[in-house]
Formats: sequence, C-alpha cells, structure tokens
Amino acid sequence: MTAGVEEKPGGADKRTVKVGAVGAAIMAICCFTPFLVVVLGAAGLSAWLGWLDYVLLPGLALFICILGYGLWRLKSN
Repeated sequence: MTAGVEEKPGGADKRTVKVGAVGAAIMAICCFTPFLVVVLGAAGLSAWLGWLDYVLLPGLALFICILGYGLWRLKSN
C-alpha cells in the first residue's frame, strides 16, 4: 500500500480480473487474427513467425488462469 492511499476491500482482486481479461483479450487477438503476421511482416521481422505459437498459446493460457484466479478470489470474498 502506498502512503496516504487506502485500498478498497477487494481492490487487488478486481485489478487481477482486469489484468487477466485485458491480457487474455490481447493474446486472443494476436492468436486468432493475422494481426502479428501483418505487423511483423511489415517491420521485416517475419522470421519470428515460426516460433510465435510457442509464445502466444501459453501466454493465452496464463492470462486465462489469472482471470479465473481473480474471479475465484472475488467470489470467495
């Protein structure tokens, strides 16, 4: 907690849910649309596309787990 700022009850849990939701949405956009293919191709970094699925799919799973954990904490409080 920072000096002079009181945290609301459940504030950290709500923040966890927000981080999980935003992260999962960004990872889903990058996984299921050709967004990164276009961006990396335009930037001349298309060689990185070979290992992209090894990073994006575990990242999506991680953010979905963070989202689930935050929702579980909100429900249990």
